[in-house]
Amino acid sequence: MSLEASSVLAPSQKTSLSSLLASRAGKRPREHLSGEELQEAAIQLLNSNQNLSDLLLEVGQHSPKFGKVDHYWDSGERDAFDHRPDPVQKTGASFLLSELKRQSQELGVPVGVLSVKVVLERVLELTTERDEDHVLLTSAQRAQLCVLLQSTRELLSLGTFSPRLLWQEYWKAQPKLEVIYHLHAENILALEDLFESNDDVGSWLVKKFQALCGLLPSQEEEELTKQKILSTVMCALVRGGFEEAQDTASSSRRFPQRCCSVLDNMLSWLLDSLSSSQGPQEQEEGKAAAMAWVGVFEACVSHASVLGQALRRFSTRSLTHILTHCPRLKVSDAIAMQNNWTFAKTNPLLTSLFCKLCVLFSMEELLSHLQQVLETHEVNWQHVLSCLSTLLVYHSDGQPCLKEMLSRLLSLAFEAYDLESMITAFLLARQGALEGSALFPSYSDWFKLAFGGASGYHGNSKKSLVFLLKFLSDLVPFDPPQYLKVHILHPPYVPAKHRALLQEYVSLAKTRLADLKVSVEEMGLYEDVTGAAPTVQPQHQAQQDVEKAISLFESTGKISAMVMEASIFRRPYFLSRFLPALLTPRVLPVKADARMNFIEALRRADKIPSAVYSSYTDSCHSESQRQQCGVVRPLEGSEAVLAVLRSQLQELRRLLSSGANHGDVSAQLARISDTLSGASPEPPEEAVGHHVIQLQTGTLCSNELQTRLVNALLRGFCQCLLDASKANPPNRQGTWAAQFVKLLLGHRRLLTSLLHRLWDLLPQQGPSLGAAHVLGLAALLVQLHAAGPLCPMVQLPSSSPTTSSSPSSSSLDPCAPLPVSEALNAALLSHTSDHMNFSLRFCVAAVSYGLCSSHPEGVQQCIPSGLYKKLVYLVPRLVPEARAEGGCKGRGQPEHLQPGGGVEEPGVWSRLTDPTVTLTASVLELWRYGPFRSLQKLPAYQLSFPEWLALELRVQRSQDALSDPQRQEYEQWACEQLYLPTALGQGGCGGDVQSACTHILNAIMDMSTRPQSWLSPVHSVPLTDTCLPDVLSRLQSSGRADGHFLFDVVAGRCSKSPDSQDLGSELSLQQTLHTWNRVTLALPALSLIPVKTEGAKRSLDCQPLIEHVNLYQRKVCSPAGLLPYPLTAHFLRGIVGASMCCERPAASINRAVSQISQQCPLLLASAGHWWGHLSPVLGSQWNRGSDGDFLPEKLQQLADCHSWACRWVSSSTGQSEVPFAPALLLAACLHQQWTSGLDISPRSSPERLAQLQQHHRPVLVFLLFFCMSDLLTAYLGPQGAESVKQAQQQCCDILTLLVDSADWLHLFHSQSTEQNQYQCATIISTEENNRLMPLAFYSLVPSLDAAVLNSAVSAPRFLYTAVLSYCKLLQLFLDGETPKPRPVSPPQQMDVSQVLSRAQQVLLKIIILSSPGCLTHTQRTELEELCGELDPEVAATLSMQLSPPDLSQEMDFL
Repeated sequence: MSLEASSVLAPSQKTSLSSLLASRAGKRPREHLSGEELQEAAIQLLNSNQNLSDLLLEVGQHSPKFGKVDHYWDSGERDAFDHRPDPVQKTGASFLLSELKRQSQELGVPVGVLSVKVVLERVLELTTERDEDHVLLTSAQRAQLCVLLQSTRELLSLGTFSPRLLWQEYWKAQPKLEVIYHLHAENILALEDLFESNDDVGSWLVKKFQALCGLLPSQEEEELTKQKILSTVMCALVRGGFEEAQDTASSSRRFPQRCCSVLDNMLSWLLDSLSSSQGPQEQEEGKAAAMAWVGVFEACVSHASVLGQALRRFSTRSLTHILTHCPRLKVSDAIAMQNNWTFAKTNPLLTSLFCKLCVLFSMEELLSHLQQVLETHEVNWQHVLSCLSTLLVYHSDGQPCLKEMLSRLLSLAFEAYDLESMITAFLLARQGALEGSALFPSYSDWFKLAFGGASGYHGNSKKSLVFLLKFLSDLVPFDPPQYLKVHILHPPYVPAKHRALLQEYVSLAKTRLADLKVSVEEMGLYEDVTGAAPTVQPQHQAQQDVEKAISLFESTGKISAMVMEASIFRRPYFLSRFLPALLTPRVLPVKADARMNFIEALRRADKIPSAVYSSYTDSCHSESQRQQCGVVRPLEGSEAVLAVLRSQLQELRRLLSSGANHGDVSAQLARISDTLSGASPEPPEEAVGHHVIQLQTGTLCSNELQTRLVNALLRGFCQCLLDASKANPPNRQGTWAAQFVKLLLGHRRLLTSLLHRLWDLLPQQGPSLGAAHVLGLAALLVQLHAAGPLCPMVQLPSSSPTTSSSPSSSSLDPCAPLPVSEALNAALLSHTSDHMNFSLRFCVAAVSYGLCSSHPEGVQQCIPSGLYKKLVYLVPRLVPEARAEGGCKGRGQPEHLQPGGGVEEPGVWSRLTDPTVTLTASVLELWRYGPFRSLQKLPAYQLSFPEWLALELRVQRSQDALSDPQRQEYEQWACEQLYLPTALGQGGCGGDVQSACTHILNAIMDMSTRPQSWLSPVHSVPLTDTCLPDVLSRLQSSGRADGHFLFDVVAGRCSKSPDSQDLGSELSLQQTLHTWNRVTLALPALSLIPVKTEGAKRSLDCQPLIEHVNLYQRKVCSPAGLLPYPLTAHFLRGIVGASMCCERPAASINRAVSQISQQCPLLLASAGHWWGHLSPVLGSQWNRGSDGDFLPEKLQQLADCHSWACRWVSSSTGQSEVPFAPALLLAACLHQQWTSGLDISPRSSPERLAQLQQHHRPVLVFLLFFCMSDLLTAYLGPQGAESVKQAQQQCCDILTLLVDSADWLHLFHSQSTEQNQYQCATIISTEENNRLMPLAFYSLVPSLDAAVLNSAVSAPRFLYTAVLSYCKLLQLFLDGETPKPRPVSPPQQMDVSQVLSRAQQVLLKIIILSSPGCLTHTQRTELEELCGELDPEVAATLSMQLSPPDLSQEMDFL
């Protein structure tokens, strides 16, 4: 091929330079040409048509470093290239230069300008292919850019390229940070050139840094590139800003300043992001960005390219910047907020930043710099104190250095009376104390050391003392209470002649504490005042003080100085708190213990009043006689007895571990029993047998010897079991364990003490017990259960929740005694993660021991059902792998069974005692064991769904072993996969969703009536922290159950409290309904109103709702006659929602509301009352379901009534057209508007009401009823006389218009069988209000004017109603059912006894004004009989005034 042909093909085929030269060399005749000749020929060949951009890449591919993107960190680590003579590379570079020169001559521009233009065009072409907003390049872009930059370096080495010109042009084209990084890393463009070219480069770099920090790379390569860019550029900035420059020109001085400015701006951005308050997503993004920049500090500090001195200068400047960043808080703010700035509460990124900046300095240097910053700058106190906490935590010599610094500050403060040094010292000392005594002394110790003696910093002059007290006084308005307490209880040393100065401060501090409602008198002697410890109740603090004082006395032999000071300066606390806690009556030990010695030392020092000490000794003697009645012989040598018992138990361990025969073991147990008989003799009348042991909450055996005996026995049994199990499994250990338990059963006192010890040990210290203790105690419980009738019954404390803690006892009477195993099972809690794990360990050990030590036919005798059920509950909850087995109903695999029962090695027990086997493995081994699974078939061992719910609802969510998603997954599995398909006979629901919902609802309602934990407040589960929301979500997700199970459940529970006169039953009913209401409001409203199908029609079934409201809800309404708004809205939303399932929703709603109007007046009246709130809710619901149709007629009627009532109230005359609606509804709407309208003049009310009286008398009657309900509510509540007076006025305004008719009198005949339109008032009101209607009657009638009363007397049945109401009112007073004044009520509250005194006077007046014919003979006879028993005076007046005239004399005359 000719040279011309090759020239033609070259541009089209894009053949590389290397291949082209190689092919030409292969086809030419072998001629020995020199390198120069070959180069000249290649240039002639390629000069015809070339693309400079492609040529740049072509030449760069032959660089020795092609493709190695990660070959460096920065220019400081660059190695020299090995420029070996490469003919191809030299030819490419020469040709590139030649081509550039040729084209520059053609274009008339310099070669350097043309080369910059070509390189920049190629760079822009490579970097603009991706989204301009993206921070990093792609891998392909990065590789091509590296190749291009290699060619650029060749041009730079040949002197035909200008980096500054490239940067000037690239700056105009929105440069990318990664490109600048590569230019800097290739030594093409120096960082100094960037800053000198443009003043905006610094702000541009800051923005790019922030964008790069905020980038979340999706690939590992991008993450590495991001870290390299940040660390390389930052190291370059640190070198440029902090290394000493040789050139002192002005331009060289500006460069370090600009580098420092960039670093400062980035640090400010970092600190702002750490302190900003944003949403969760923004916080996560900001945290990631801040973490990236904090990580760069570590890379910079550990980088070899930055000199050590430069790093120190950089760290010093950065630390100063942090300490002085945004000094917004004042010193007073720091004093008040200091408790929140400890190391544990500081942002971990900030503490990490402090660590990275301080790693190069010693503690002395850091504190010296900190002091310098505090003296010369306005500081950010939060950062300063957080930095100090970090230094104390990470520096082992932090405490002595800080003490030395504080000493310097205090010396300077009192020398120059410098407040700045003073406040600095106090803040730093308090910050150190907040980190705990392990890092720095408590504030009280520091304060006493600094100012508590005459040699303190303030002790040299009165001026220093005044300076200190003035400083402390200035702190009082801002000091937290714990520091004020220290200053009062440990005041600074003050000479006697200046005590008045101290008293002024103490008075000021006590006034401040009183304002804060903090009592200094209740403060303990050793109370923690660092601010980190939680507040302790005074009685508990006193007990802690006693224990600490005894401990100090036992170790030093002297009474603590704190106790001596308290007996003098804090005598009220010492006498009322400390001494009662110390002198608690008990059975005194034979040998004086530490407490007795301490009490005797106090008595000798005259610190215990003689009367108090005498009372204490008498109480101890009485306690001893009470507990040791019937003792045969006195106890002597308790230590010797304990030593004998321990040696005997040790011998028993040796016998069991050596495999001794049964006789030797029995003999040793007999020796132990004899020792116990001598140590704790039993009275003859207290033989163990048919008796009940009464457990007491929080009460341990007061006899110290018995306590030590019990501890020795428990420890010995656990050790014996462990030694015996090392030699043989339980089924081969013989009967030593059963004999040991029988030995205990022969000693009632020891057994009682032992049960009390276990009762306290299991819940309080169970989670901290080791494996040996758990195995031993579990086996002991199994043996106590196996003892059967020999073991006494146990009566739990009265407040113990047997139904919640012991699943197996849920069906038992909570007051009935229980077997020992079930009683102790109640002490195994499952409320928290720790208790669950302990209960799991204990139950696994007990059940495994019972299975392995029993015969197949006697398993039930060895395994307590309560422990088994608790294990069945815990295993699937804590071990998810067990759920795959289908609860405890999976396929069992019997293993290694022996003819004699038990498990052959290796088996369940061997795995449990093997320390190398995990608890999970042991649990699963037991879970899959055939005999274990076969127990599930027995009814007594089946954990039913209600029992599971009771346990689950008692779990404390905040301390649960499961996270929220895990708990929801578990509960869903248990409800839907385990219990829902399980047959009813096995404790499940038989596939019935309604049955499952009923169980859930009953369990939730049971939880509210179940007593709290009997152990201690620590173990009680707050109702706000139970698993109720999670279980309730199961009820919500179960869908609509068929029927009316919600109403059926509450009806069944409310029927248990039928006696409305009994206060306990009434409170129980209220609690039940309130709980049911809370659950109902959490369920979809649609579930309350079922839709029934009759043929092809669907209609709403409101009858269950109506019956429920009439029977139960009205009994607990407060105020009477009005349902709460949430419940009313929920019921009506259910009606509207369910109507959407019918063919004609509007007609269905109309029928439902009509039915409610006729049968459920309470719901109708409540709807009218709350319609102002209900209207937007129901209207919006209707519009969503009906596509904007008009409201149904009955709902529109409610709206019309509400609008009319609003117009009636707002109108000046009250004239407004009354809508056609039930009178009760109109009255309810009117009552709501009338009683809530504050702008209605009392004088205008009668005129407005008179307009209703003419044509709408029933509305007025019902309005009177509602107002009388308000009156009774005012009597029953703590509102006072003003509320009663207002309600009376409203009632009298209405009654004045109604007295001439008998309609309003129907309201007082709730038990009448006469049919009338006002009977619904009885159904609306509560039974209590119905009983108190006579009180309302005689609260109103005496207030009527004489003329009005005369009109009332002439009305039919008025006298009959008045006398009947008086008799009922009198009976109410006799029965004590009238409202009584509350002790905490205001003094102006009405006394209803005044009503009774006025009632008789008014009634006598009414009788006199009445005509004889106003009563029938039957009525008069009835009233005379009633009054004859209650008030003979009224009966006589009735007989005299209303009897017909006697005509017998006239008959005689005739």
